[in-house]
Amino acid sequence: MEAVICNGSDNASPIFYLVGIPSLPESLFLPVFLIFLLIYLLILVSNTLILLAVVAELSLHKPMYFFLINLSALDILSTTTTVPKMLSLFLLEDHFLSFPVCFLQMYLFHGLSGSEAFILVVMSYDRYVAICRPLHYPVRMTPQTNAALAASAWLTALLLPVPAVVQTSQMAFGPVAHVYHCFCDHLAVVQASCSDTTPQAFMGLCIAMVVSFLPLLLVLLSYVHILASVLHISSHEGRSKAFSTCSSHLLVVSTYYSSIAIAYVSYRADLPLDFHVMGSVVFAILTPVLNPLIYTLRNKDVKAAITKMACPQHPQCSRALNP
Repeated sequence: MEAVICNGSDNASPIFYLVGIPSLPESLFLPVFLIFLLIYLLILVSNTLILLAVVAELSLHKPMYFFLINLSALDILSTTTTVPKMLSLFLLEDHFLSFPVCFLQMYLFHGLSGSEAFILVVMSYDRYVAICRPLHYPVRMTPQTNAALAASAWLTALLLPVPAVVQTSQMAFGPVAHVYHCFCDHLAVVQASCSDTTPQAFMGLCIAMVVSFLPLLLVLLSYVHILASVLHISSHEGRSKAFSTCSSHLLVVSTYYSSIAIAYVSYRADLPLDFHVMGSVVFAILTPVLNPLIYTLRNKDVKAAITKMACPQHPQCSRALNP
């Protein structure tokens, strides 16, 4: 990694140079661009289909699917925050970002990623009420309550990164700050600073713990209660039905926290810089590309709604897509 040089004017805003994947040869830029473009298009198309299907199909106007479209909206927004710049970097070798754009990207990426963690908590609460308190479900999970829960998840996560982003923006940078990443990730920008990075790295870690592990503990708590309730169901069919309503959510939670684990290990372990960068890239794109696949492949109601929307006048097409 190059030494950080701070010799710019105090009045001039620094320019951030995104190094990308440091050891990637230029001959592979185009293949990497095509892979990222394909993944991004898949994320946009699949999540948009879920959004449209849930809105259009009245039978899906239920709390679980309301939170699902929040998840799809977050996947579209979070990847749109980072992936287009990555595409520009690999296709056009456009490495530069202005100071405000870099910090806006940093804030949106971390805020939207955190919102996804809290939406997963809300979804686990929905499953808890549905299975453990089924008679109270219509009273507890009203449209007003659902909207309040979703809004709280978004607002909490969007507020949490503010202190770290503001304080990082006040650090000293050279006239051209080299960010060893494909986008303005918080820790990568901190490491590009000339200031002492320890306080900011510690603050970033604390916020990451709150955004990641607190939601995980709440999800696990919900599923402990769910498991206890399911084990009290006498019939095998009843237990299977209860577990099946949670399977898609559990897979999404597993995917989300697996990608966080990859990003965390790649940063903290003594690995080459390329692994640090790719760990964060995996976190940025893995969950958004797998979420819609999980919910469409494993949820017959969502799959039927998408099929109905794609072939509204053709029963044979519907039967072919939903054998």
